[in-house]
This record gives sequence, C-alpha cells and structure tokens, in this order.
Amino acid sequence: MTAIAVARSSLATSLTRYRRSWGLWLLLILGPVSARFMIARDDGSGVQIALGNHLPVMTSAVLGVSLGIVVSTLLLPIGFLYLRANVTRRQPWQIEDVTPASRVAIALGRFGADVAVLFAMLVTLTLAGWLLGWLIVTGPLDIVQLSLTLWLVAAPALMGIAALRILFDAVPVTRRGLGELLYLILWIASLAAPVAVQGLPSRFATNFYDFPGFYRPLVGPVPTAHDNISIGASDRLAPGRVPLDVMAGISAPGYVSSRLAWALMSVIVTVFAGLVYRPHRPRRKASRRGMVARLLAAPPPKPADPNAAPAGRAAFAFGNLAWAEFRLIGWGRPFLLLAACAALAGLAGDYRHIGSPAAALLLIFAMAGHAGRSEASGLLALTRTASQAPLARRVAFVMAGVAWAVLLALPAALLNLSARPLALALATGATTALVASLLALISRSAFAPRLVLLILWYGYLSS
Repeated sequence: MTAIAVARSSLATSLTRYRRSWGLWLLLILGPVSARFMIARDDGSGVQIALGNHLPVMTSAVLGVSLGIVVSTLLLPIGFLYLRANVTRRQPWQIEDVTPASRVAIALGRFGADVAVLFAMLVTLTLAGWLLGWLIVTGPLDIVQLSLTLWLVAAPALMGIAALRILFDAVPVTRRGLGELLYLILWIASLAAPVAVQGLPSRFATNFYDFPGFYRPLVGPVPTAHDNISIGASDRLAPGRVPLDVMAGISAPGYVSSRLAWALMSVIVTVFAGLVYRPHRPRRKASRRGMVARLLAAPPPKPADPNAAPAGRAAFAFGNLAWAEFRLIGWGRPFLLLAACAALAGLAGDYRHIGSPAAALLLIFAMAGHAGRSEASGLLALTRTASQAPLARRVAFVMAGVAWAVLLALPAALLNLSARPLALALATGATTALVASLLALISRSAFAPRLVLLILWYGYLSS
C-alpha cells in the first residue's frame, strides 16, 4: 500500500466521520452567528480591537482583519476543543498500530481532514463577513480585500492548531490532560510573543514571532507611537475612530512570507508527529518497590468479613452519596499531598492571588477527571439502575466540589480571621463543579471541562 493511498484513505475516513457528526454543523454555524459579536460597536459592545484606545474606521480590509484576529487569538481554544472532542477522537488503533501503513501518511490524512473542517468554518465566516460588510463598512465594500485579509490572518493559525492536535495525539504522555495544559501554555505564549518584536520594522524574522498574525496589520510596516494594541475588552476606549491602513501592514516586507511559513510549519509538525508516533499500550501499574511508591500508593481495601450482617437500607442515602463523591474527587495519596500544599500556599500572601488559584487548579483536574469518568456512556447506563438518580449524583458532585474548595480555604480563613477566603472558595468551587458537571454531561469525557476550566482559571489568575 503506497503512502499516497494511505493518506487518501485516512483523509476520506476522517471526512466521512466528520460529515456524520452533528457537531460539524454546530461548528459551521458558529461563524455566521458569532460574526456580529466579533466586531466592536461604537458603544463598546463586541470584541474590541483598539489602537491607542481608539477603535479603527471599519473599512473592508479592517473588517476582514478584525474577523481574522478574533479567530486566530480568542477562538483558537474552541477550535482545539472541537478537534480533540469530536467524533474522530476515538480511532481504531488496535488495528492501525499493527499494520505496516506509514504513520506519516495517516497523520497527513487526518491533518487534511481537520484543516478541511476548520476551513469550512472559515468559509461560512467569510460569507457572513460579506453580509456584515454590506451593513457596517465605511465606504465601498471590497469583498476581495475582506476575504484576503481574513484568510491571511486566520488560516495559518487554524492549520497550526490542527497540527498540534495531531502531534499531541501521537505521544502517549500528551493524549490526556497534559496535552490540554501544554496547549494552554502555547496559546498564551503565542499571544505574548509579538511583544518581543514590538517597535521593530517589518521583516520576515520579526513577523515570524507573530503566530496569530495580528501585530503587523494593525501597526503597519514601521510601528509608530500609537501602536498600543488591545484585543478583547477595554474600559478605556476614547470616543471616535482612527483610520487604519491595513493593506500597508499586509503588504509589509516579510508578512505574507511569514504567514506562508507558519502554514508550512504546520505540515512539518504533522510529519514530525507521524515520525514520533508511539502505539497505544495498556497502562502498566506502577511498581510497588521503594519508599516513595509505597507512600503514594492507595491503601489496600479492607478484607471482606464473611460473618458480617447483611447491609440494611441507608438512613441517609443522599448524604452517603455526597460523601462518596467527596472521597472519589479526592482519591489517592498524591491528591491529598497536593491538597495539603495548596492549603499551605493559601497561608502565604494574598489568598486571592496565591492560595485560591492553587486550590482551583488542583480541583480543576480532580473534578474534571471524576466528572468525565462518571458521565461515560457505559457507566451512566449502569448508574441509572441505582436507587439514586444520576441527577442526584450530579447535585452531590457539586456539593462535594464546593466542600473541597472550602476545606482548602479553611486554614487561610482561620489564620487571617477573615471570611473572604471562604467566599472565594464557595464561588470558585461552585463554578468549577458546575462547569465540570455540565460539560462532562455534554461531551461524555473529561477533556472539554478540563480545557474550558483551564482557560477560565488563566483569566481568574491574571485578573
């Protein structure tokens, strides 16, 4: 079987699975529905892309760049979430891992399918941009400039997250929670990287730092004093709009070549993912040898007593359920050790900026993991036969998550004789538990709640 045939088969199989998924149609309507909210109005609503605290005059090129910047910066986590949680997340690796087919060809086929789906979303966003431009653009509508600027900014970024998805799926250590954490770090770093070349004239080397592609179109070939950029929301917007020559930044030396280089880099990363691919293996139990392993190992269960009386009906069935959820969230000695560290961290400095983020980060991984396990399709069919309904278990899960958050905040509250740590714990614990339970119910896995909660955690940490 040739590599081209393998790649074609992998591409066709992935596209077929995408086509049968209802999630694809949700992704395709995401662009048209959200297009209007991506553009800031004069009253400050929408996603604000401001220069020197002023919104730019909305020409066709500015509209295209604005839509592209929102996609390449703020919406990349949603795209990565879709790629990791859609119908292609489960692959027949039991068959593929023992076949002689080229892993590079398989990776390229799946990469092509992911890119095709993301580009389909970009097509719908482009069509929505044409309609939006007809309504709000200042001056004549130029759909060529609008489409060119949108695709030049957004397309390489979307190809990049598709390549990262393939790379993280190729190595066992990043197939789970560590992959989401690494993506979050890379996403934050990509937003901050253009700061390293701020103020420098345009050339390929400086533009290559800008993976989202937003810096050069906004500041032009040679940055000036008004290159103070804000993307997202700002409470310091000044009245009036300023003219912006986007096409001068697009045609600046090295910008277009840097965007093409990022597209080529995505293909290179995909090829590398195929080369370093490691087959799926059953998890090996950790060795019980050594003092550290014995300390971290879970204690053995109590031996069964054959002479014990039959168990009676629990007097407090819901209370026992909540206690069971509490123990399952905090299962294992490693969690208890990390929980003790998080509680001690709350004693140092301001609890809002040290102890609360540390406790929230620990509970994100614990709650997302337990919620994903509990909402698995096979297990959910079994729990529906229990005396407590699945809804009761979800309520107990939220209560147990809040209890863990309060417990971790209790030392700081007692030391400072303040109720503020407990109030923060109630808010963060309830939010984490509710988001984890809801997203696990929708996705039937731990991935979606984990990634969304990590993004919310970063916003909470930096606010």
